[in-house]
Amino acid sequence: MKPITVNAEKRYEISFTEDVWRDLSTLTQNRDVVLITPKSISVSFGAAFPSHCLLIEVEDGEGQKSIQSFNQVTEKIAAAKLDRNCLIVGFGGGATTDLAGFVAASYQRGVDWIAIPTSLAGMVDAAIGGKTGLNLDAGKNLIGAFHSPSAVLIDQNFLNSLSERDLKAGMAEVAKCGFIDDTEILGLIDENWKKNLAGLIYRSIAVKAKVVSDDFRESSLREILNYGHTLGHAIEKHSKYSLRHGEAIALGLRFAAQLSFEFSGLPAKDLDRQNQVLDTLGLNAKYPNGSWPELLEIMRNDKKVRGGRIRFVTLSALGTPTRAEGITDQQLEKSFLESIGE
Repeated sequence: MKPITVNAEKRYEISFTEDVWRDLSTLTQNRDVVLITPKSISVSFGAAFPSHCLLIEVEDGEGQKSIQSFNQVTEKIAAAKLDRNCLIVGFGGGATTDLAGFVAASYQRGVDWIAIPTSLAGMVDAAIGGKTGLNLDAGKNLIGAFHSPSAVLIDQNFLNSLSERDLKAGMAEVAKCGFIDDTEILGLIDENWKKNLAGLIYRSIAVKAKVVSDDFRESSLREILNYGHTLGHAIEKHSKYSLRHGEAIALGLRFAAQLSFEFSGLPAKDLDRQNQVLDTLGLNAKYPNGSWPELLEIMRNDKKVRGGRIRFVTLSALGTPTRAEGITDQQLEKSFLESIGE
């Protein structure tokens, strides 16, 4: 497939490959390489790792996106006496590329890094755009930096090792790209999303690359990529990360569509269409009613809150994002109950 270029604070390419280690070797050019990867992925793919790299294993899942994990990784890099010419490689899912990117943004005030995502959500979302960061007890991604990778290498063969659950969860981010921009994605999902997966990945990456190139620091346009994420991130945290990112985002997407219908003029047929796509993917549709007070409190710590007001990305039509704010707590609860409450 033809590479996709991102023109943000710097220019880089998202390349599609079937030999990621060969391509990485070409990009490293005799530099000191730090490979950050979860232990489980190291067990599965470690035999292929470059022999000259400094391998740093981290825990699986969102647990690696902590200050403690960040400290451990950076101390190991510093102990190896690596300078600003070193190259950080994040090899894993979205949590790993978030961590690796933030390590790269922070070590010696910024070094180069490369993302090699192994999950579907990582390929179409987390590894692209230069958003890096960590979670706090108060909320998700509250510490971070905008720091673009030097390259992103996409090898879809890694998806063969994913469970059905992880694959479906990743499709939430693919569907989101269809809801906010490229509506042809929705037809490809309906037709046969597994058969069309390569094309869906390419189209989703193209959507994100376009948005990020136009608004790197999320001053306006880039906010549309957060459609469904305000409540989705709150659910993810509330579940203590027992839900996959995409499973939580699917719930957030249903809620955001309900808000869109009630406050942004989304036609009922488009509301139904969105939920039908998520149903086709077998993605989560309900969350306990009793969780609402805690979810509301978590959303108040969202990065998009301004002046105490929770701001939401909504749709006026499929493919046409807008914004909604000033919605009362009572109205939000009503939308929650009507969309995903059980």
